[in-house]
Amino acid sequence: MAHLSIRIDLGPENRVGPGKIQLLEMIAEHGSISAAGRAIGMSYRRAWMLIEALNTGFGQPVVAAQIGGKSGGGAKLTAFGAELVQHYRAIERAAAEAAAPFLSRIASGTGDS
Repeated sequence: MAHLSIRIDLGPENRVGPGKIQLLEMIAEHGSISAAGRAIGMSYRRAWMLIEALNTGFGQPVVAAQIGGKSGGGAKLTAFGAELVQHYRAIERAAAEAAAPFLSRIASGTGDS
C-alpha cells in the first residue's frame, strides 16, 4: 500500500522528517538518547548529532539531557520538543487524509484524475 512521507524543510540546515520525529518519540518513551537510538537501530553518536541539529536549527532545545550521575544520565523532550512531535504528526495525518484518494489511484496504476 502506498503511503505518504513528510519532510519539512525549515531552512537550509533545518529539516524535520519521519526519522527525527521517531527519534524524539523514542526519547520520550525511553528517557534516554542511547536507549532511543538502540530502539530504532541508530548509534548514540548519530542520535546525538540529530538532536544537536534540531536544537541548533530551532534555536532552542527539543531535548533536555541530564549528564551522568549515580543512576546514569537521561533525556526528555522539552515542551517545545513535545509540541514539535504533535504538530508534525498532525501535519502527517492531514496530508495523508488529503492524499489518500490520489495515492490509491497511483498504487492501483490507474492514475486517472
